[in-house]
Amino acid sequence: MKIMNFPFSAIVGQPQLQRALMLCAVDPGMGGVLIRGDKGTAKSTAARALADVLPHIDTVAGCAYNCGAGSVSEHCDTCASGAPRLAPVPFVTLPLGATEDRVIGSVDLARALQGGQRVFQPGLLAAAHRGVLYIDEVNLLADHLVDVLLDVAAMGVNSVQREGLSIRHPARFTLVGTMNLEEGDLRPQLLDRFALMVEVAAPRDKKVRSEVVRRRIAFEADPAAFCATWEEQQQALHSQLAEAQRLLPQVALDDAMLDLISHLCCEFEVASLRADIVMHKASRALAALDGRLQVTPADLRSAAELVLPHRRRRKPFEQPGLDHDRLDELMRDASPPPPAQDDASESGDGEQTPSDEQGEEQVFAAAPSAAAPRIVVESTSGHSSAGRRSEAMGATRGRVVRAVPDQQPTSIAIGATLLSAAMREPGHVQVTRADLHQQIRVGKSANLILFVVDASGSMAAQRRMEAVKGAVLALLTDAYQRRDTVAVISFRGQSAHLLLAPTGSVERAQQGLSDLPTGGRTPLPHALHLALDTLEKSAHRAPALMVLLTDGKANVPLAADGDAWRESLDLAGKLAERGVPALVLDTESGYLRLGRAAQLAHTLGAECLTLEQLSADNLALTIRARLAPT
Repeated sequence: MKIMNFPFSAIVGQPQLQRALMLCAVDPGMGGVLIRGDKGTAKSTAARALADVLPHIDTVAGCAYNCGAGSVSEHCDTCASGAPRLAPVPFVTLPLGATEDRVIGSVDLARALQGGQRVFQPGLLAAAHRGVLYIDEVNLLADHLVDVLLDVAAMGVNSVQREGLSIRHPARFTLVGTMNLEEGDLRPQLLDRFALMVEVAAPRDKKVRSEVVRRRIAFEADPAAFCATWEEQQQALHSQLAEAQRLLPQVALDDAMLDLISHLCCEFEVASLRADIVMHKASRALAALDGRLQVTPADLRSAAELVLPHRRRRKPFEQPGLDHDRLDELMRDASPPPPAQDDASESGDGEQTPSDEQGEEQVFAAAPSAAAPRIVVESTSGHSSAGRRSEAMGATRGRVVRAVPDQQPTSIAIGATLLSAAMREPGHVQVTRADLHQQIRVGKSANLILFVVDASGSMAAQRRMEAVKGAVLALLTDAYQRRDTVAVISFRGQSAHLLLAPTGSVERAQQGLSDLPTGGRTPLPHALHLALDTLEKSAHRAPALMVLLTDGKANVPLAADGDAWRESLDLAGKLAERGVPALVLDTESGYLRLGRAAQLAHTLGAECLTLEQLSADNLALTIRARLAPT
């Protein structure tokens, strides 16, 4: 049964998202689009709907490499005898848990077992050639797959070295990824590979939201009938994209426009030269999509909104996006006079830059009518922590990424073992010890760093909280090297609170630490109890380090008639029994010191330092030095 996608032309309230996807359809070599936003904002719906409006490609029936006329892969047996045909553009989904063999291809195990032949079985990259490779929650993609994608995206060729095979085949695809920032950001290398980036949010206009619900309910009630209702609009969009692809080679972008592109990239402090190249391509695609043969300043501005936000250098805790007022100012100061329009652009659609209010008004397409109108791409003003997941090879749990020969495997790789036996003695498969292969698994080795901060008192507490905020900042800004997560517990008054839930996102940390209340009594046992609960909940995900900032002067017990200090020592003992690594920073000041922080550290089995010796940067370095090596 064919699964029907929600019609692309029926998507409501996401004009910038639709425009970005359409640009990648016009120029598949642009590099793809990253869609970031909250849950339920049509990210996946739009990505999957794109496939239904893409112009068909010429290929050969049954070809696993999607070879085109005149570009047949040397490893493809089908193309020599198969019949040419027009086929839909491939739309391939890359699962997060895929193995390297599934992605890049491997020896065909079935044929190897039958006759001992080394025959290459193409993977997902071959299937996505000349099409779309879609990754949902791309920020959660395992590092070994990210590395593969980076290599293939850079070369446009997939190289496979497996079991005596040496294969190279074309793998040029449009990469479409969706992600939720709450789960953390992408590695900078992969982020830069996405040509365009769109921030999406749920519409706040009640009329738009009701229209979203109305169309979605109608689609779920009868997908076939709903799609039939929008068929004319879908065909109009299909024709528009095909015409834009035809016009694209003729679209001109003069030297003055190229200088303006470089000027914008320099002013927004964009380091990657890929930004200049992509802006060039996106501007030409915008003109082609609008039926024009000349790029205008309005095209450049629209392209900048999609190309620059994820590439410009950001200060820590700075929100993503562009300063649109600054962009408008640069366009006014540096834009050359509009070039003369030729006959193909008399409509003047690209000559006007709509205001913010106009951009907000363009929220959803009209319902289908008897005459399907041409879909016009308007320029809207969409106001809109890099990281790498560190992983440990050889883990006993986690994803299987490959298999290696091992005569004493602890976890046998069945497929690789059988393949070795089939290759050794074709036609007679008999597994020996020499054929055994070990599964190589990859498991996350990132750390959870839990700050437990005494926020009681006044000025001293404020300084402690600022030191913690600085340390969180320093730890998260190098998250591209180690995918650690950070959490903050603050205790003051009568209780403790999880001020920042475990996160690897700079944006979430900025929001969670924006308010730093201080003052009041010292409920230390409440904080240690909450820390124990937080660490137990996260124990299955990552090893942890607790950083406790306190003077140890507990005065708010858990029990009404309890002893706050004794309760604190008991809870510290429980943390030690569970093997929780800790670091205690003594914040006690003055001439008379009780030394209770040192007693807590002894009970925890932890090192005790004084906060006075550490700046925010030194605190981060001290914590890094005490994390388990990866």
